[in-house]
Amino acid sequence: MGMFTTRKPRGFNHPYIYVDERKEKLAKMEENAKRELGMLPEKEFSPEDIRGKFVEGTTHLKRRQNSGKKPVHLGILLVSIALLLYFWYAIANGII
Repeated sequence: MGMFTTRKPRGFNHPYIYVDERKEKLAKMEENAKRELGMLPEKEFSPEDIRGKFVEGTTHLKRRQNSGKKPVHLGILLVSIALLLYFWYAIANGII
């Protein structure tokens, strides 16, 4: 027990009772296989089908999405650095 360390809260895990994700995934795979064999008509394009596919393919984006943290924008970072440089210049030359 360190004096300056804080304990992390217990993680939240909510298992769904009435949803079987494995069964849904198998049904989706079966439907896709039937579509490829021509047993079912082609499905119309919907944006929901491709939403999130890029994030699923990359590990670093998946980690960022799971963490829930917002990235620091480059513009905010540059503006803050410029303000600090201006204050440093103003203090060094006696303007302020």
